[in-house]
Amino acid sequence: MTGEYDRLAVLSDIHGVLPALEAVLAEPEVAAADRIVLTGDITAGPQPAEVLDLLRSLGERVLWVGGNADRELVEYRRGERTEIPDPIGPFAARALREDQVDFLAALPGTLTLRVRGLGKVLFCHATPRDDEEVVLVDSRLERWAEVFWGLDPGIGTVVCGHTHMPYVRLAHGRLVVNPGSIGMPYGRPGAHWCLLGPGADLRMTPYDIPGAVARLTAECAYPEIAGWADFYLNSRVTDSEALTAFGPRDGREASGIS
Repeated sequence: MTGEYDRLAVLSDIHGVLPALEAVLAEPEVAAADRIVLTGDITAGPQPAEVLDLLRSLGERVLWVGGNADRELVEYRRGERTEIPDPIGPFAARALREDQVDFLAALPGTLTLRVRGLGKVLFCHATPRDDEEVVLVDSRLERWAEVFWGLDPGIGTVVCGHTHMPYVRLAHGRLVVNPGSIGMPYGRPGAHWCLLGPGADLRMTPYDIPGAVARLTAECAYPEIAGWADFYLNSRVTDSEALTAFGPRDGREASGIS
């Protein structure tokens, strides 16, 4: 952990969508932030190599956390798995250069920084202990106690991603922030991100989605790219549908809560 930051821009779940990332990086408040923090699932999408190259070109301005989808691409490329749940995953894995695979493999699972007004902040992809666990805005407090178990008591804020829906809530006295998704938003279109310090400010950057769909269709060799881009960039998955699908994965059914 370094010194205290005044302002951080948090970008999550870019999923290889270069036009959405470019739109967010052009935001004046992102450019003015002390650092850009990535909370995983950076590459699993139509333009993984291009997204990595752009972010790495920013040098020390970017602080990195890996996600489950990034890990899956690495494992696929290294022969540690033969399939990826996301249909575009194998394409994205093959599109990465070897140096990019090595870079993703070295990404940490968590990062702790001190932020003005928030104190010690832990950044992760899904939960502090696992890159695939699901917690939602309406997850019960018992679930939050499970995923916070063993966490440094000095950490007052946890920033996560993974579920592609933005929210801010309190759980056991800790502020939980999910900035939503840059490239695959659920609930409403646009590139979702967050500014941290001294509070938590959820943001959404509108951009030319029809133009981005056309660009991805022209530039990406994934066979199903036109349908993929239309579906995800236009946020065809509603927040209600996403919460219904994710809900059982936070253990609520085992607890008897629906």
